[in-house]
Amino acid sequence: MFGSYRRDDVTLLLKDITGQIEPLGTQARERKIQSGTPYYEMLPIEYEPTPAYLHAYQDALARYAGITAEAVGSVARQIWEQKGDRAALVSLARAGTPVGILIKRYLKTYYHADVTHASVSIIRGRGIDENAMAWLLERHAPEDLQFVDGWTGKGAIQGQLQQAMQAYPGVSPGLAVLSDPACLAEKWGTREDFLIASSCLNSVVSGLLSRTVYRPDLIGPQDFHGAVFYDQWQDRDLTYQFIDRIEAHFRPPRQTPPPPGPQTDRTAAEEVTQICRVFGVRDRNLVKPSIGEATRVLLRRMPWKILVHSLDDEAHLGHLYQLAREKQVPLEVYPLVHYRACGLIREMADA
Repeated sequence: MFGSYRRDDVTLLLKDITGQIEPLGTQARERKIQSGTPYYEMLPIEYEPTPAYLHAYQDALARYAGITAEAVGSVARQIWEQKGDRAALVSLARAGTPVGILIKRYLKTYYHADVTHASVSIIRGRGIDENAMAWLLERHAPEDLQFVDGWTGKGAIQGQLQQAMQAYPGVSPGLAVLSDPACLAEKWGTREDFLIASSCLNSVVSGLLSRTVYRPDLIGPQDFHGAVFYDQWQDRDLTYQFIDRIEAHFRPPRQTPPPPGPQTDRTAAEEVTQICRVFGVRDRNLVKPSIGEATRVLLRRMPWKILVHSLDDEAHLGHLYQLAREKQVPLEVYPLVHYRACGLIREMADA
């Protein structure tokens, strides 16, 4: 166990590669990614939040603690109704891990079920950690596994899960997420694109862990995928402030189903296709829809511009406005349907 998560909250099926990988600056990393180097072989130098941005984060946490807790309760109820106390939560590192901890705590509080929770790596273009899956299936029936993440962007990880689970009969690729604006998850708290405050920051609200890494010289045939522990940031760790703040807003489960998504005949995938066409983006991977994904673009990619449904939505997008100001990234109003924001990554050939 490494990082700042507690053992009774999660089992990390990850290899500690602290000190074995040199993080790259944003521009150098972006050039490598767009030149064909797999993103999962590198780590970025993590953004260190300014006082103004931390204020925006704390404001977002205060605004959205209630709706986040309500979404946790809705997802937990759906998991309970399908799997009961046999459920084995499998969160996708790293954004899914604090969500998995919250669902585990909700199930214990309101259903008196002490379910297991493990965090595993799944990497777009590489797949799920096969050694982690073997570990899980030695301990749980396939039908008891429940994958958990924070939100759906355009559904790349959901697609990766569906592909990966073809090798694991009986394991459902269905995701449980708090926010499902892409309308692709099996279980969701809401289909509204709302801000899950943990997406505003990187490791300091994710157990001081990096996102996951797969590089053959670091990860052996029997190893789990790797992650780095930023132990030098322990004095600024906000992981449990986030988890405890959301837990304080838990309420008994409602029996009403979560509301449907936006009333439109355009799918989220079609909306992304239209954005690509309107802005001349040749690679769909450079379009990152949803508040969470737009935040990630500003935190660790080379943003070209951020599309927002409004320039006056401080309640939902205040942290994005702040980050865009700091990084001098233009905001552009665009008639988004499924999302409130969308990040566009700069094509480095044009930089």
